[in-house]
Amino acid sequence: MPACSASLLCLLLLLLWGLLGPLVLCICPAVCICSRGHRVVDCSSRGLTKLPPGLQHNIRFLNLSFNSLQNLDTQLSHYAHLRTLDLSYNRLESLPPSLPKSLWDLRAVGNHLRSLDKNDTAYHWNLRVLDLSDNELEKVVFINNTLPSLQTLNLSHNRFWTVPTNMPHHLASIDLSHNFLTQILPGSLDRLPRLTQLYLHANRFPWLSDGVFEKLAGLELMTLGDNPWACEEEENITKLLRWAEQTRATVLGCPCHTRPVCGQTHVATPGREWHSALFTEPPLWVDSRGDGQSPVRTAEATSSYQAKSALFETEIFQGTRGPSDSSDHVVFVWTPSSSLDSFSTRTSTTTRPRSSTRKPKVASTRNKGSGLCEETQTVLLTVSFMVFFF
Repeated sequence: MPACSASLLCLLLLLLWGLLGPLVLCICPAVCICSRGHRVVDCSSRGLTKLPPGLQHNIRFLNLSFNSLQNLDTQLSHYAHLRTLDLSYNRLESLPPSLPKSLWDLRAVGNHLRSLDKNDTAYHWNLRVLDLSDNELEKVVFINNTLPSLQTLNLSHNRFWTVPTNMPHHLASIDLSHNFLTQILPGSLDRLPRLTQLYLHANRFPWLSDGVFEKLAGLELMTLGDNPWACEEEENITKLLRWAEQTRATVLGCPCHTRPVCGQTHVATPGREWHSALFTEPPLWVDSRGDGQSPVRTAEATSSYQAKSALFETEIFQGTRGPSDSSDHVVFVWTPSSSLDSFSTRTSTTTRPRSSTRKPKVASTRNKGSGLCEETQTVLLTVSFMVFFF
């Protein structure tokens, strides 16, 4: 009899475990909005000072922006399936250590970051987008070949005096606008063969060394506007002007010229026209921190940001893709402009184009998930009562 009772108890525990499985998958923190099977979690603008409890271990999208987070320690390290993490507009002075190596997209805009140590991003093999704009960065240190997938690096609106060296070699877009840059050290850009966009507007360049851009064979767009070019120093500036006229790239804010655009010696590729603005206006969210922030500007930035986050969620995590994750994905790229509407998509697909206008109904998705949880609870209680009665 004891052996029989033990067997029945084990069977009962296994049954309850099987029934509790779907219930566990319905967990969503009370302060957050969850969708996509509760693996896409939006906890933005909730006044959080710590990570909300109750997050699933297998979440893929986590938005913690517009909160009051100061220190997350290693709390995020065990979310091994996380692909997108947004920590923007908090009070972080450094990136959390031991971030998941599964990350594709990491954003920490508008914090108080002062430096980026080599260990902060070391061996993030999957990271494609790193946005650290609107911080207090004066230096960043990268380790060779530890960010092989990084394509977009946004370091705009920081405090750099020189262009960072040893940047990841596969970058396609670098934004260093709105800094204090006065020089580019020789060789800093020589190992960036895939770079297509380089934003250097709104800095303090008087002139640039000869040949500093010569190795950028794939360059398509550069911005040089709003810099104090020393046009009277012909010996120093002439070679830069000659390069700007003869380059195949589009140069916006052509130095020492009255016209805004120069370069473009090649025939423009259809469908790849660039906006002709000088990109000298700060983004909408700049200076939105602090006691003097404008409620209207903050509300607009928040609303627009959340819309883009919803769009990102739709494109990345919809469940209709083929077997290969890498064959069909969307990479989101920040480009400087006067509003968040410049958040542009670059779709890489070998099968079919997808519409970028669809937006998920987050609230209704959460309601459906809650209904599923309630049904699961009902079934669990009913079956448990029958088992115990039997």
